[in-house]
Amino acid sequence: MSKGSRFALGAVIGAAAGIVAGILTAPKSGKETRADIKEKAAELKEGAMQKAEDARSRAGEKVDELKGKAEEYKERGERAIEGAKEGFNEKR
Repeated sequence: MSKGSRFALGAVIGAAAGIVAGILTAPKSGKETRADIKEKAAELKEGAMQKAEDARSRAGEKVDELKGKAEEYKERGERAIEGAKEGFNEKR
């Protein structure tokens, strides 16, 4: 995990902890506090799901890019082998 990823994860966890601490120390009834926690949890879940979807999308794009490069290298290798065979056969 890169330093940037660890920092982002720490920031998210810190923000969540701050939100929970703020909600729990606010002078509200238990019912209001539970509603606030439920709302914030839903917001955090939605944000996490969006980030996961973005990551999946970027990963899919990278996979497609790498598949294209692999195919290109395969074709180049096949051409090199054919060229070597032709050169070998010409020398005979």
